[in-house]
Amino acid sequence: MKKTYIYNLIFASMLLAAASSCKKALEINPVDTIEQSNALLTSKDVEVALVGAYAEFGSRNFYGGRPFLMADFLANTNAIQWFGTYEELTQTINKRILKTNTFVNNVWADGYTAINDANNVISAIAKVDAAKKNKVEGEAKFIRGASYFELVRLFGKAYNDGSPTTNLGVPVVLTPTTAVTEASYVSRATVAAVYTQVIADLTDAEAKLPATNGFFATKSSAAGMLARVYLQMGNYAAAAAAANRVITSNNYSLNAAFIDAFPAMGSSPGVNSSEDIFAVQVTTLTGFNGFNEFYGSSTYGGRGDAIISQSWVNSTYAANDDRINAFYDDGDLFTSKYANLYGNVPVMRLPEMYLIRAEANVRLAPAAPVGGRTPLQDLAVVRSRAGLTTTTATLADILNERKLELAFEGFALHDAKRTQTNIGSIAWNANELVFPIPQREMDANKNLVQNAGY
Repeated sequence: MKKTYIYNLIFASMLLAAASSCKKALEINPVDTIEQSNALLTSKDVEVALVGAYAEFGSRNFYGGRPFLMADFLANTNAIQWFGTYEELTQTINKRILKTNTFVNNVWADGYTAINDANNVISAIAKVDAAKKNKVEGEAKFIRGASYFELVRLFGKAYNDGSPTTNLGVPVVLTPTTAVTEASYVSRATVAAVYTQVIADLTDAEAKLPATNGFFATKSSAAGMLARVYLQMGNYAAAAAAANRVITSNNYSLNAAFIDAFPAMGSSPGVNSSEDIFAVQVTTLTGFNGFNEFYGSSTYGGRGDAIISQSWVNSTYAANDDRINAFYDDGDLFTSKYANLYGNVPVMRLPEMYLIRAEANVRLAPAAPVGGRTPLQDLAVVRSRAGLTTTTATLADILNERKLELAFEGFALHDAKRTQTNIGSIAWNANELVFPIPQREMDANKNLVQNAGY
């Protein structure tokens, strides 16, 4: 029973449903192993497992919204007014997270479930039909690489905070967990080691994924995630190059109006917008939008707990900035980005790539800008859609534009850390801005070390 308990807490697997239906309930004995030879036998089996990996990856506890929302809460000073009753999110708003925080626990659990599902797919890649093999492996590695990136920047110190070669990140597991043994008690890898694995996975994913792939991960999805990773590391040359690959693919274009980049308020589940490089699909069958849950008013399916400050909006956006209209009054003020219970969750949008390329080119000041477009031209692309003119493109201009364009999408905390910007009176590298390792994982895995301050 102890083994089963540990297994369920650390590395839950989608294969646990393999119990035989021919036995009566009382005849089933507890098990802590899975016969791999009976699980993924055909190409179809592996493809179905990949869909399961997407489901876990896109759950509301992971890329479906909550980690990004919690990052916003940790970065908040005066933009969000919290009126919710969830103690775990109150802890996050107050920067006083406990190591028993259920929301933090769920981020870790769903992240590692997605990783284990991806590992199952990768381990059985030889079973996949030759024509689909690269695509399936690329998608699984995109899921695994993006998952480790989100986990390491939440549960580890920022890449630029001290030494990433000694700071602890998260455990790196690259093979499926089908039984709990001594090898299951994995220690935390360093931040640098986790980033190295993230880059390896996403680089391989970019090489193997197709340019178009429906609403699943594409070559540009992997390149866009690499651009985000390299920017977080301060590797501006690599960030600019990756962002440029997305932009020059010409597979994406800005919507005519800013608000059209997000699911229409109150609409049924819809398709991705033309600027979605990757979005999590949300339907009535797969769950709901994790942002909407707290950012949305009750009229549009949410709890209405996270109210946007009108004074913050007025002091942040110019009166002629079209993005000031991306808020709605439903008794209180809410962001229109998530006024849809079943709307897709935009994970990467094209404007982010223009802003990454612009920032990297400003910081590097190369003789010839990456992509052949100046920072001013890239910044103007984003601002003109909002109805604004652009005359300068300093680093401060570009960072401010990120705040305007990407508000309430989960960027504020990580941008503050990489630019070493304090959050109110709290230092950018304070212990309380890093998630604790969940206590249940500490109890289950004797080799884990807790973060400072917890």
